[in-house]
Amino acid sequence: MTIILKNLKHIVTHILEEMKWVVPEAKATGRPVAITNEDALAYAVYQHQSSRATKISVYRDFKDSLGCSYKTFVCAVNRAGFVALKVLAVLMRLNREGAHPVKHTDATDVPVCLNKNAKRNRTMRGLAGWGYSGKGFYYGLKMTMTRDLKGRLLGLRFSPPSGNDRDIFRSINKNIEGIIVADAGYVSKQLEKDMTTDKRILLIKPLKTMKKICAAWQYHLYNTRFQIEFDFRNLKLFHGLCTSMTRSVNGTIGNYLLAILSFVLA
Repeated sequence: MTIILKNLKHIVTHILEEMKWVVPEAKATGRPVAITNEDALAYAVYQHQSSRATKISVYRDFKDSLGCSYKTFVCAVNRAGFVALKVLAVLMRLNREGAHPVKHTDATDVPVCLNKNAKRNRTMRGLAGWGYSGKGFYYGLKMTMTRDLKGRLLGLRFSPPSGNDRDIFRSINKNIEGIIVADAGYVSKQLEKDMTTDKRILLIKPLKTMKKICAAWQYHLYNTRFQIEFDFRNLKLFHGLCTSMTRSVNGTIGNYLLAILSFVLA
């Protein structure tokens, strides 16, 4: 356990050294922070890669070495979520420069609580909403993601479930080139017209009721779309993307960003 944490600290420190502008400079005056951004990010990634449901389990493991209260630890980890956002933004920009020509875009549900507790949920009230997925109705957010055929993250956006999928698609893919493969939920002639350029082709899987001839290469690309579904599955089952344990908006958003960073670094 300690060896894993040390390796994560080494990886995190190396990433932040390469992007020095990500970590704010230390204050010239005042009380120093109990946990640095580098250590907080390492503890957070450790939590998500070890499938811990709560921060307190990590705090109990390292309580003696931390030398701070649980509240201080939680604040540091929540603060690390915004550092993770900047790291992910840089990684996505770098990934786009050398991305595989084939990309996948899809959306998944991110429940914030059980349906029976939706009326009592206060943490994400005003941000979350009711949505519908293949598993039924849920109360939470919608996460839209674009990745290339090699699994590198290229685009990411969280939105209310009522958000227009096609508008979100345009937003996160406007600077992405190549062949973008999407499922039947994005079927739209206008979307295909808007997103098809000299450097970009939009390939949307037709609905079952549509009579459309499919070339062999198109059929092959459609069959690669399952990979992004595997990414969603891994994020939820093994990196703690979905949780109802958080007690603040910062903690919830931070949990999403740290889970994704944990997945990217795995």
